Amino acid sequence: MNDKPNPKLNAVVLLKEDLSPRYMILRVASAGWQLPDFIPGQFAVLGLPGSAPRCALSTPELEPSAPNDLIRRAYSVASSSMINEYMDFYVGLVSTGALTPRLFALNVGDALFLGPRVAGMFTLDQVAEGKNVVMIATGTGLAPYMSMMTSELTCGGPRRYAVLHGAYHSWDLAYRSELLNMQHLCENFTYIATIDQPKDEPIPWNGHVGWVQDLWKAGLVAKAWGFTPTKDNTDVFLCGNPAMINEMVGILAANGYCEHTRKTPGQIHIERF
Repeated sequence: MNDKPNPKLNAVVLLKEDLSPRYMILRVASAGWQLPDFIPGQFAVLGLPGSAPRCALSTPELEPSAPNDLIRRAYSVASSSMINEYMDFYVGLVSTGALTPRLFALNVGDALFLGPRVAGMFTLDQVAEGKNVVMIATGTGLAPYMSMMTSELTCGGPRRYAVLHGAYHSWDLAYRSELLNMQHLCENFTYIATIDQPKDEPIPWNGHVGWVQDLWKAGLVAKAWGFTPTKDNTDVFLCGNPAMINEMVGILAANGYCEHTRKTPGQIHIERF
């Protein structure tokens, strides 16, 4: 990218897995420093200078970035907290964005910035002991749930988990094989996926169709668990599209749920992009 190393770029790309032209998993390792410990569900900061190239699918930025400025954005860590050699990030391309088109132009071995700290309270330690957990996501909102499940899921444990994931197409359902395998191995884990553009599928899609909140409204979690999730036995995590989050908050509030905050414990946990 640059002829001379940028001292701000303190990390390196170990792996770039292109899931589709607009979604990828980026594996990042530190360059000579210790990665911080983190709680699954927390986020870290990635960055690149304005001089870094943009990918082919990008369009002009809404506001051009200065070449020497470091563009920084927060991304949920998708990898397990038990791995301290690298961090995975599930990234979706925003064509007019400042950072994601530059991240998509990276190759293995390229340098980038990784913040030395992680933060966030979108974590399972906010859930009272004895309660079950439903995690609802659109697109890359699945990332924190992958970190939670690969770090904290105990197969056969007393807590039930359900991950509901919505995407445009089947090829946008990242981590699908891993989640299906978890469901096969762990009787206390449920995975339900849906797509909302089935007409684009080259092979007929036999799964659920529609928005991810429709899975909740259809009672599919209750059907899988054998009992109805309520505010007294289940907390709900929401991450992804703001319209999905707003609709789910309304649905849940009508059933007595309230949002969890630092000052007021509740049963709805929200990570807003």
